[in-house]
Amino acid sequence: MELISGVAGALVLALVLSSILRILVVPRGLYSGLMFRLWWLLRRVLRLAAPRGGYDAVDRTQTWLAPLTLMGMLACWLAGALLGFGLLLYALSPLSWATAFREAGSSLFTLGFASGARLKLSVVDFIAAATGPILIALQIAYLPTLYASYNRREQEVTLLQARAGEPAWGPEILARQWLVETETALPQLYRAWERLAADIGESHSTYPILLTFRSPRPHRSWLVGLIAVMDAAALQLALDPQLAPPEARLVLRAGFTALRDIARALRIPFDADPSPQAPIRLSYAEFDAAVTMLEEAGFRSRRSAQEAWPHFRGWRVNYEELAYDLCRRCDAVPALWTGSRDYPGGQISPQRPVDRKPDEGGPEPAPTEG
Repeated sequence: MELISGVAGALVLALVLSSILRILVVPRGLYSGLMFRLWWLLRRVLRLAAPRGGYDAVDRTQTWLAPLTLMGMLACWLAGALLGFGLLLYALSPLSWATAFREAGSSLFTLGFASGARLKLSVVDFIAAATGPILIALQIAYLPTLYASYNRREQEVTLLQARAGEPAWGPEILARQWLVETETALPQLYRAWERLAADIGESHSTYPILLTFRSPRPHRSWLVGLIAVMDAAALQLALDPQLAPPEARLVLRAGFTALRDIARALRIPFDADPSPQAPIRLSYAEFDAAVTMLEEAGFRSRRSAQEAWPHFRGWRVNYEELAYDLCRRCDAVPALWTGSRDYPGGQISPQRPVDRKPDEGGPEPAPTEG
């Protein structure tokens, strides 16, 4: 029995150490079964706790997913360490089950009240005493890294609101630029989101917990924003390839590379080299309606919608399936062209502000006294 207890304790501690290193220490997108199972479980529980309704109800409850996942990981690691050290102490000492786990807890949480159970502390006690503070310190040091990445991400998402509305939509980005004659600012937008896509691909695959951090506003989402910028670039390249800036190609490449990096960390299968003729889930009718809206906003394309459709489809096939899957898993705001969700309700269109201008040629109001 002591041998089985010792082997089981060593195995539990090895699993706990592996999970901690994968999530907190190793700078690479390594898969952690603990985090993703905890994420899946808490997401389901919060979904059941949400009142019946559409996206707003889901968003309010899913806001708690990130902090609960962080606290749940810490609790699982501490519980695993307590179990592992308790089993080892039972195997390596004459202590009973209850006394072994009592001493393991005393050492792990540095309480010190159980050290008198034997004449001297063992090596296992010292290791357990060091494990608790180190684990908590690693978790505390982990948070600034997460929030630094989160703040960089949300800054660009907030800036996109003026260009794409809430929730963001690719055709709306182009339409707004032509409506206010700021289309020359598009290359700068593409450059900013190219760098953000590279940042997201690195940070969110290394620390997948960032996928559970939602934007401060319910109708904003980094994932929906990235899809919108990529759709805008693909639209511009498909409709007017001669005047489209080279940054449009770069942001598309950076965008679907980031999505694929995240998919590898989540173990989501995908086609690394899809055919440009492969079908996509976005329909031609939706694409044609968006092109008509762009033309009404002043966008002049060199290709008709029918001519541009194969080119747009050839770009979108590189990222559409992964983008839709991640939007569903992250319960992102159901924006246009982002696929279906697991909760009831349709897609939400961005609201364009009313164009208000002062009356021209009218008398100026008289100054008021006061």
